[in-house]
Amino acid sequence: MKRIDLHIHTTASDGTATPEEVVREASRIGLAAIAITDHDTAAGYERAAAEAEKTGLEVVPGIEISTKYGGAVHILGYYIDVASPALQEVLDWIVHDRDERNEKMCELMRADGIDITYGEMRERFGEVIGRPHFAEILIERGLAKDMRDAFDRYVEKGRKYYQGRHFLSIERSIELIRAAGGTAVLAHPFQYRLDDAGLRDLIEHCMESGLEGMECRYSGYDAAMSGYLEQLAAEYGLLMTGGSDFHGENKKDIALGDGRGGLNVPHSFLEQLRARRGKS
Repeated sequence: MKRIDLHIHTTASDGTATPEEVVREASRIGLAAIAITDHDTAAGYERAAAEAEKTGLEVVPGIEISTKYGGAVHILGYYIDVASPALQEVLDWIVHDRDERNEKMCELMRADGIDITYGEMRERFGEVIGRPHFAEILIERGLAKDMRDAFDRYVEKGRKYYQGRHFLSIERSIELIRAAGGTAVLAHPFQYRLDDAGLRDLIEHCMESGLEGMECRYSGYDAAMSGYLEQLAAEYGLLMTGGSDFHGENKKDIALGDGRGGLNVPHSFLEQLRARRGKS
C-alpha cells in the first residue's frame, strides 16, 4: 500500500533537514507523496518540488499557520498557491512580528549577562525561533534544570524574559488559505487537550470559517485515537489527513513517514484532498 506524509517541516522553518534532504529521504523509504508544511512560510516548497522532479515523488505545497483559540491552535493549508501576494503579505507580517518578539527576549537576557544574540539563535535553531529555544539556552547555561523549570521561572507569561507576540485569528488564517486556493485542515486535534465537547466546539468554530479537513493520523496517536478522529471527521463531513510532524533533529523521536512508530497515512487521504481542489 502506498504511504504518504502530509505534515513535514524543513529548514525553511524549524526543521533541521533541507527541503532537498526531505525529498531524498522520503524517496529512499518509499513514500509516494509528501507535503511541505513549514510554520508560517511556504519558502521550502519550490526547492522540494525541484528535487522531486529527479525522483518522481509527489510534493504538495502546504503551510502550517499558528492561531489562537484560548491557547494555540494550528491550521494546515494544502495545495496553496505559494506565490499568492495576499498570503505572502500576511506571512511577512507574521515573521516580522515574531522577529521583534525574539529580539526583545534576547535583549532582556543579555541585560542579565546571558550572552546570546538573535542571529546566533537563528544560526543554531533555524528560521523559526520560539520560547522552547530560549528555554534550551537557559538550561545549557545552568539557569534551569529542565524545560518545565525554564518555562515556569523565565519564559512563561508573566516571567522575566517573556514577551508576547500577535497571532492571526482562526478565521483570518482559514480565509488566507482559501484565498490562496488551498484547503484548510485542523492540525493534531488531541494536542489542544480538549474533551469531546470542547473539540466539537473548536471544529464547529473552524467550519464556520471554511475548515474542510482534520488531521486524523499523527505521531503518537494510537488506533483508538485515530479512529475517534476519523469518526468525527465523517460525522462533520471533513476530509481526513495525516502526517508525522517531522522536524529532523529538533524532534528526534519522530521519523519521516513513520512518526513515533507505526504511523500509516493512506494514499486515499491525498486522493480525497486532491479531489477537493477548486471546489471550495
